[in-house]
Formats: sequence, C-alpha cells, structure tokens
Amino acid sequence: MAEATDWKAKHLSSLREMEVEERRWRELEKVLRRLVNRLCAAAMGIEPRLDAQLSKLAEANRRNAEVTELGARHDSLSDALKALDSGVGTATVTDFTATIPVTRAMLPKAAPPAAAATASAGLPALRAAAGKLVERLAASAPRDPRVQELKARLGTARDDAALAAVLLNVADVVAEFGADVARERAVAVAILGQVTERLDEMAGYIGGLNKDQKTRLDDADVLNTSVLSQVTSLTSAARSATDIGSLRSLVAERLEGVASQVRDFRAREGERFVEHTARADAMRARIEELEIESRDLTRSLEMERRRSRIDPLTKVANRAAFDERLLEELARLQRLHTPVTLVLWDIDRFKGINDSYGHRVGDAVLREVAGCLAARIRTTDFVARYGGEEFVMLLVGTALDEAVTLVETLRQAIGGMGFHFKGTPVTVTASCGVTALRENDTPPSAFDRADGALYSAKNQGRNRYVTA
Repeated sequence: MAEATDWKAKHLSSLREMEVEERRWRELEKVLRRLVNRLCAAAMGIEPRLDAQLSKLAEANRRNAEVTELGARHDSLSDALKALDSGVGTATVTDFTATIPVTRAMLPKAAPPAAAATASAGLPALRAAAGKLVERLAASAPRDPRVQELKARLGTARDDAALAAVLLNVADVVAEFGADVARERAVAVAILGQVTERLDEMAGYIGGLNKDQKTRLDDADVLNTSVLSQVTSLTSAARSATDIGSLRSLVAERLEGVASQVRDFRAREGERFVEHTARADAMRARIEELEIESRDLTRSLEMERRRSRIDPLTKVANRAAFDERLLEELARLQRLHTPVTLVLWDIDRFKGINDSYGHRVGDAVLREVAGCLAARIRTTDFVARYGGEEFVMLLVGTALDEAVTLVETLRQAIGGMGFHFKGTPVTVTASCGVTALRENDTPPSAFDRADGALYSAKNQGRNRYVTA
C-alpha cells in the first residue's frame, strides 16, 4: 500500500512537471508567432511577387492557425521562391528539406531603399531572438537532430526569407514538442486515474477487513466477559448451595447460558467468514478486471503512439518516426557494422500536378507513390513521408551497390503507374539521392548527403537516381 501511494505521488509530481513544460512550450510558440509576423512585415515590399504569400502567412499566423495550415503556407512561400528562379544567383535559401537557389530577381536590389534598410537593420535583432528560441529548444531536446540542423541553418541565414523559413521550421518543432507533452500528460492522467481507482478500492477492502477485525475482537471481549461473569456467579452460588439437587440445577442453568453465548459467537463468526469470503472474491475479481483494463489501456496507448507516427494522408510513417528509426539504425550500425542505405525521394514537378489538376489529384499521387514504395520493400526496411512530396527510405542490411538496383526498379515502377485525370494521362516520375550510412554519421550528415545527391539528380534532368 505504501509503495502504491509513493507511486501515486510520483505520478502527481510528473503530471505537474508536464503541465509546466506544456505551458513553457505554449509561451515559446507565442514568441515564435510574433517573430514570424515581424519577419513577414520586414520582408514586405522587398520583392512584390512574394508579398501575397507573406500576407497570407501573416494572416494565418495572427489567427493562430494550426501547424498543418502554417506548413501549407510555408510550402506556398517556398514555391513562390522557386518560381522566381529565372537567373543564376549567388545566395541560397534553405527550407526544411531543400536548398533553393536565390536568383537576381529575388535579391533585394529592386526594393525601395527605405524598405531594404529597415529589413537589413532588423535582421540581426530577429536572428538573435530566433537564436534564443533555438537555444531553448536545444536545452530541452539536446539530441534531436532537427534542433542541431536549425542551429546550423540559423547561422547561415542571410536575409528575411531564409530566416522566415527557419522560424517556420522552429514553429513546427515547437508545436510537435508541445503535442508530445500534451499526449504524455494525457497518458499520465489516465494512468494516475487508474492508480487512484485501484488504491481507493484497496483502501475500501482493507477498511472492511479492519472493521471485521474490530467487530470480532469486540465480540470476543463480550463473550469472555460473559463467561467470566457466569463462572463467578456459579462459584458464588455453589458456595451457598445447601443440597446437591439445587447445585445441579444451578450448574446446568449457568452452563446453558455459556453454551448459548458461545453458539451466538460462532454464528456471528460464521456470518463474518461468509461476508469476508464474498468480499475477498469480489476484490479478486475486481483486480482481475482492473488488470484487463490496464492491459487494454496499455494497448490503446501503444496504438495511439503508433498512430502519432503515421502520416494521415499516405498511411506510411511520418517524419518523427523516421527521425527515431534513423537514430536506431545509426546506433545499430556502430554495434553490428551491418550496412544500411538511405534513399531520399522527391516527386518530380509535383507543384505542376497540383496546379494543373488540383490538390485532390496531388493527394492521390502521394498516396499511390507511397503505396508503390511500401509494397516493394522488405518488412525490415523502412519508408516514411518526410514532408510535402518527399519520401525517405532506410534499406537495412543492404549495401549501396545492392540498393541502387532496387532504387532503379522502384523508379521505373513509379513512372509506370499510369495516372489519369478525366481521361488525360498524368505523367508522374520521381528522382532520388542514395547514400550509405557511415559509422561516424549523425542524422544531419547522413541526410545532407542524400539531399545533395537528390538535387544533383534534379539538376541532371530528373527521373533518375544519384549516389552520394
């Protein structure tokens, strides 16, 4: 009982800590949203072709839009940046999954002098504020590869657009951390409620036992007092008795009184035994029910955890699940030296599919490509939607030269799926970057190699793979 009470106290303490942590993430999210609005305001007017997307992003941010909508705004802003790529630039804007060339048309030279000066003057302050946010993220999740990646990108952000992209990714991470804390708090509340219920039932059962014990002791005291009284009375009467007949009658009367009290005591003991047995059986059955409920709750929580690692559109794993699996494979590689190949896929000209046929067709393409990739790998391998139109694979126990054979088969399978929209063929191809994991790799270093190879494939004409 003491151990269970201690466990309950520990859960209460953990719950309070998670509530504090959740409030902290919410405050951090508020600061991020203010920074995003300031960046949008600072960038307005520098490139008129971006102003519409910046306005939509700021409007969504002001009304506290969900992460999904903000992510869509981020993708739209990235698409607008890509659309401006009409010349050879000298800088780059790095978004969450890609490096996008910044062209002369995108540079702020055409901006009004006052606007450019204001943006330039405000950039260091915004970068410093963003740096503090990223440092707070790093303190809370020092081993999270996304946080390390954000720190690196923040140091190379040279304009408002690059800083805005970093802050949007910071907002995504903060929202995910906050959601994780909320889920953990909900789990703690559920477990604590179950523990409290079990403790209350145990306390009631033990209270009943104590009450039975006290009643039994009281009855024994009454019986003892009564028997002693009868014996004392019998002794006194025997001394004053004048003949054997009256003495015999007196003894018989007193013994019958004692026997009656003993029978009553035994009857009450029997009733208590039956009641105690019934209560113990009921308690045993209830404990079995609670154990079943506990197992069901554990399974439910595990299913919920798995669902939180599944992309709702494509039904394959999501970015969070990939981050976890990549860390596991790197650790396994260091222990067992088993080869693992990382493959990063990107659907070619996906924005054109959305623009030409609508987002419903785009979603269908994402689902079909995800199904094509998932159906052609082993159960020991791994595939996830990394974000947007990008997918990522981990081929376990597969060396690079073996992996490219499978990759080429997958590339051809995607190209041969034969999409149609209202009778019109829709061409769908994919490019990918392939790299073998190394024992000294970190998640960012491995992903960066695959990312570089993917963009080499894009630059070489798409619908192909390139090895790092």
